[in-house]
Amino acid sequence: MSDEQKNVPDLQRPAAEVLYAEELARLAEADGDAPRPGGWRLTPSSALRFVLGDESAGIAPKFVGSRSFLERCIVALATNRGLMLIGEPGTAKSYLSELLAAAVSGDSTLIIQGSAGTTEDNIKYSWNYALLLAEGPNERSLVPAPLYRGMTDGKLVRFEEITRCPVEIQDTLLSVLSDRALPIPELKDENRTLFARTGFNVIATANTRDRGVNEMSAALKRRFNFETVQPIRNLAHEMALVQRETDRLLSRAAIPVTLGPELTEALVTTFHELRSGKTADGKALEPLSTVMSTAEAVSVGYAAGIHAYYYGGGGEVTAEHVVQSLLGSALKDTPEDQKKLQHYFNHVVKGRRGGVWPAFYEARRHL
Repeated sequence: MSDEQKNVPDLQRPAAEVLYAEELARLAEADGDAPRPGGWRLTPSSALRFVLGDESAGIAPKFVGSRSFLERCIVALATNRGLMLIGEPGTAKSYLSELLAAAVSGDSTLIIQGSAGTTEDNIKYSWNYALLLAEGPNERSLVPAPLYRGMTDGKLVRFEEITRCPVEIQDTLLSVLSDRALPIPELKDENRTLFARTGFNVIATANTRDRGVNEMSAALKRRFNFETVQPIRNLAHEMALVQRETDRLLSRAAIPVTLGPELTEALVTTFHELRSGKTADGKALEPLSTVMSTAEAVSVGYAAGIHAYYYGGGGEVTAEHVVQSLLGSALKDTPEDQKKLQHYFNHVVKGRRGGVWPAFYEARRHL
């Protein structure tokens, strides 16, 4: 665990700007007076280094993706259009938006959570009704929501799962993204319109599996740059990320066990093959209906470590712990997925020799 992570308060999930405060401070100091978009804490180059990592500067890698993809995302945030991150569930869209907000604004907590119940009040502003009755509509009785605060402070606002909102709620962003202005008709004179300060923009996320839930209007689409977050294609990169994140979670939980490299390889290979519907040697598989994402693989590794520590006498993580933890991630949607998983173990895992694969196969009795 790094020194900056040791100094984080006892929180289950610190915000990125808290968890990586020391890295952000060093990058900002190195930037000095270098040119950057108005209102940005870091230069675009340093924002990229923060996300991708820079071993020579002691900056940890936090996201696996191509440099060109991340450059496009960062450039989009400096324009007059928002950034829309789309992709399969579990591809770290929300985490990427958090990292970008931390790098650009130093604050990733201005979050609108999209759902069928999201209202304009949750997005723009609402009222303190006691003050509203006593004083009428004024700045004291107004309760700012994330969009209002982002425009006022010149910061990035994160709109998670935007397509889960009804179209008329999504379109609340139209005038904000096009004119950088938010009408507040209840207020008088010069306060009737809030104009965004430099640095404000919107990062939205949407799952491709949710398309058709509430399709975005053509007008709103035109106000975003769309970027697709792809699953990790390179097995070695995915293994490194799962190993790193699993070890980090176990360390933060004060659990002194680790997922061995061979178990990490078996876990990630299983997820990779069941996600792609193809084995490493090119044989076709029937993929599960469940999204076998990298984030889910990390959760399985973390759960396996906890299982081994509390129910294994504090001993090492074994294939049995991993396979038992795998069930909660793989078997979510349909009973057919259990048959597919059993088929995978009986026809793919069974034939693999060496390492932990025989023990992995023996643990199939838990399926």
